[in-house]
Amino acid sequence: MPGKRKRIKERGKIRFSEYFKELKTGDKVALKREQSVMEVGFHKRMQGRTGVVVGKQGRSYIVKVKDINKEKTLILPAIHLKRIENKSIKKGEK
Repeated sequence: MPGKRKRIKERGKIRFSEYFKELKTGDKVALKREQSVMEVGFHKRMQGRTGVVVGKQGRSYIVKVKDINKEKTLILPAIHLKRIENKSIKKGEK
């Protein structure tokens, strides 16, 4: 079971590219709380959930996330979002 500790290279200052990454409407993202940033914008039970980017509001993104049976809308800065690559696996391949 993996721990919550960051690897040595991930500790410390955050790269500027994380602050300024661009997401498009319709991108699938995972919510990840970046603890080194003061404004943690969502409840810890949402950590690791996946959602879809609906739009942009200022410097933040509007993300729709399904919480149990209810769909919720969160407005989060890009630092707390991680784009999910959609990799399709063909039959018979591993």
